[in-house]
Amino acid sequence: MTFSIGHPAAPPRADVVGPPASDGYDDGDDDVDIAQATGAVEKGAKAGIITPGEMITGDPQWMRGHGTTASIGSSAILATVAGTLLRTNKLLSIQPLRARYNPEIGDLVVGRIVSVETKRWKVDVSAALLAHLPLSAINLPGGILRKRTSTDELAIRTFFSEGDLLVAEVQSVYQDGAASLHTRSLRYGKLRNGVFLRVSGTGGGGGVTRSRRQVWTVQTADGGGDVDVVLGVNGYIWICKHSRGELVASSEEAKKMNEITRMEEAISESMYSNRNDEIAPQTRREIARLTECVRALVENGVRVDEEMVTAAYQASLGSDVDMGVAQDGLGEPEEYQGGSKGSRLVAAALEAVRG
Repeated sequence: MTFSIGHPAAPPRADVVGPPASDGYDDGDDDVDIAQATGAVEKGAKAGIITPGEMITGDPQWMRGHGTTASIGSSAILATVAGTLLRTNKLLSIQPLRARYNPEIGDLVVGRIVSVETKRWKVDVSAALLAHLPLSAINLPGGILRKRTSTDELAIRTFFSEGDLLVAEVQSVYQDGAASLHTRSLRYGKLRNGVFLRVSGTGGGGGVTRSRRQVWTVQTADGGGDVDVVLGVNGYIWICKHSRGELVASSEEAKKMNEITRMEEAISESMYSNRNDEIAPQTRREIARLTECVRALVENGVRVDEEMVTAAYQASLGSDVDMGVAQDGLGEPEEYQGGSKGSRLVAAALEAVRG
């Protein structure tokens, strides 16, 4: 008798909640929705906002990322912060709506002096820990390149004191997460002649994002002159009257300036002065206009960078979003660029950027 061996019959299909098993490794690069893949994502995840303690999924195939934790006694993944759900292959994480600034080397930040200590300052940069600014990491008046002495330590408050604002760069990050700053550049130092604005940083939502250029000069309209805009990655913003050689040094100026031989000419005693210069009413008006443009971008959840701020400022110059300042330039504006007016301004800016 002849026997023929055929393929085994497929077992009956069982009712499963999760996705069917595959013979090979699935890297999860397909664009299948999480709710379809697991069948256990809660309503909050589908709506886009996750609240703390909410179950994201109960399928064990997913891995926990930032902002999540495992449920005791089960394979469920719970949220620990409020934010939006992010999926990277098999990794689930939550981007918080609001978060503290996480320092990274090379970031340009705007900070406020909190305390003065021996040979250093403590600076608030909206991080979990205060940043450190050593006395050896600043430029001395006159551009003198020498070792810091006890005389400099006694005069430490003449450089920066409590409440002073400064722009600096993150030089290093300690193991505990605290940042070490430096101002050894013509682009950095004490801030004057402007207004301070605090928005959300890189934690999420509308706010300041890391971009190619964080400091630039805006050529304003209506006789306002040049205005400098400093976007700190930590969410602190400074908008001020343009000061040549003190705050903004363009690449062309930096090439023409010898950092070693002409440092004494570029840096003077006024760089640590606490007195503001005289600012014309037209310049004050344009500074206020740029400030309102930034606030409108944040209120509408749009990123804040050079491209969007410039587009919003150009859109605000139109007659439909006029600030309504008095003829002499000293009166209070009749309306601010917020609410529905701010929404129209941001829509016009986005259309200009996309166009």
